[in-house]
Amino acid sequence: MTPRSLGGRLVASFILLALAVLLAVGGTLFLVLRALHADATTASLGDVAGSVLPQVRQSIGGGNVRGTIEEIRDSLAERGIEIMVVGADGGVQPLGGAAAGGTIPLGSAAPGESVHGTVKLGDQSWLYVATVLRRTVAVAPRAVAFLAPDRSAALALADLGRAIPAVALILLIVGVPLAWLVARSVTRPLRRLADAAGEIPAGRATVLPLEGPEEVRELTETFNGMAGELATTRRRESDLFANLRHDLRTPLTVISGFATALRDGTAEGHAAIAAARAIEEEAARLERLVEELGSVERIRSGEDGLRPESIEVPELLAATASRFGAQAIAAGVTLTAQMDGDARSIVADPLAVDRMLGNLVSNALAALPAGGHVRLEAATVSILSRSGGIPAVALTVIDDGPGFPDGAASRAFDRFWRGDPARAGGGSGLGLAIVRELAVAHGGTAFAENLQPRGARVGVILPALP
Repeated sequence: MTPRSLGGRLVASFILLALAVLLAVGGTLFLVLRALHADATTASLGDVAGSVLPQVRQSIGGGNVRGTIEEIRDSLAERGIEIMVVGADGGVQPLGGAAAGGTIPLGSAAPGESVHGTVKLGDQSWLYVATVLRRTVAVAPRAVAFLAPDRSAALALADLGRAIPAVALILLIVGVPLAWLVARSVTRPLRRLADAAGEIPAGRATVLPLEGPEEVRELTETFNGMAGELATTRRRESDLFANLRHDLRTPLTVISGFATALRDGTAEGHAAIAAARAIEEEAARLERLVEELGSVERIRSGEDGLRPESIEVPELLAATASRFGAQAIAAGVTLTAQMDGDARSIVADPLAVDRMLGNLVSNALAALPAGGHVRLEAATVSILSRSGGIPAVALTVIDDGPGFPDGAASRAFDRFWRGDPARAGGGSGLGLAIVRELAVAHGGTAFAENLQPRGARVGVILPALP
């Protein structure tokens, strides 16, 4: 059964790995030890053969080889060694004369040469060293063989039985603490990450230290970024509701006051008409606020689909300057348009571009006192992407007004944000937020910055192609 915890799985994996290592090492050691024991037995048989064979060779001349071998057999039996003769066909024969059932291949070995190996006699395996006595014979023994039972496997298992427990003990002493440390290095940051994630619904976002393996560090870094973004979103949400309450309070107060005046008869005649007009204007303002707030969400969700068309930039700037010319004259502000470089055309949604430029120009006109200057500019720029630079056009509105308060330019596109009441006018506070959402929907971006010694530059960068 698989453990439920990650630490348990790591420890279980270590145990399985240790068992696999023990099996692999044990199997390898068994083969090596078996070969060593077999070689040792074969070497012992060779030593015995070397000490006995001179006596056997002396008996060859007298023709009493079997008798000499029988004399030697009893002394060797005490040492667990059997001595047998090998016939011309390689068959192994006990001194009694019956074939033992095994065959020792002598090949072309010359007299005095020895061969060794393993032979099966009955149900038992024997190690042997056979020394050739004659080259070819018809009846007499051709070679004499010294044999010992093959106990190399049993001896190797006995050695392993003594060594494996020691190896297992070392693995436990060294490996278990190591497995625990490895599991702890992974599970501790993950547990801390889980605890921090559990605190997020309560509004407590904690920045966690980067600890543990690289993958856990990457996960922690991603979590920290998510927690920071969530905290920023919550702060902006709080600001959003605060600004929304502020923007709703004024028209609701006006509507409530004039409605009361109409109900109790305080406002009569022309005053009643003025009260009704004020209620109508404030209701229209609330309607615009709700509509623009809905526009931001529709643009962000993609419900307001874009319809890209080719737009001539010089004509776009001229049309925008003409559209706001009367408003600029009424405010005592000079409004001009200027081309910079070869920014001649873009492919974008005409209504969306008109809305972006309209919001930018309206904000600039509302921020300037009489005698100010607003300039529309278009320039060719480049948007960096993974594939390199993408041709784009920057549509910019520049004014020589008071500019943004220090550090406030980066928040100019936040919904309902008020950096300076002088720049807010009577709008909804959503104009620049809509500008940014429309620019992002086109694959571009929006920017705002102060100019020196005074003034501000606000605009959008749109890809030249969709």
